[in-house]
Amino acid sequence: MREIENDIFYDYIKQYDPYSECHSVGEVDYHLLTDNKPYDGLQSHRDALIAVFENLHPVTYDIKKAYSKPLDPSEFFYCPNIVKTDHYGNVTYDSEWKPDGNNFGTTVPYWYALMQPIHGEKNSPEDFKKVNETLFPNGTDKLDIYEWTTDWSDYFDDGHEWYGACCWSIYDKSMDRYVVMLVSATD
Repeated sequence: MREIENDIFYDYIKQYDPYSECHSVGEVDYHLLTDNKPYDGLQSHRDALIAVFENLHPVTYDIKKAYSKPLDPSEFFYCPNIVKTDHYGNVTYDSEWKPDGNNFGTTVPYWYALMQPIHGEKNSPEDFKKVNETLFPNGTDKLDIYEWTTDWSDYFDDGHEWYGACCWSIYDKSMDRYVVMLVSATD
């Protein structure tokens, strides 16, 4: 398994942070991968995580401690609508998930991690949709998605402290490509 160096998606997301050396939008870091071996379900997802974490330095991890659960694409790619924006720029969505003192340091929804970064400009629901249309040009209905625990690598320590820590792996059958999305941020 190896990371894809050049992809139209990487070119597209440069507009969100043209000076960053990471491939990210909001708090989400994207890693695109390909493999010469045939898709082998959960094992292939685990191999994708290993390939990403082997290239993150200095990071320690123990992949044997990582546990996953499958996610439904329609739930994972849910995008809320903006209900209102106050004069300070705080946005209220029509979503049941809201950040509060009880859920920081845990998994945040994908939409929130992309649209509500800690620093910098907020992204709109239209940005969320366009990023995912560019990442998955053949649609999201038939993707294999897993959410992983985040207690197996020190990469996630900052996110556990405050904003949240997330790890998702996605296999796109139509493109024979893997996407690993990582979130770990603090103030």
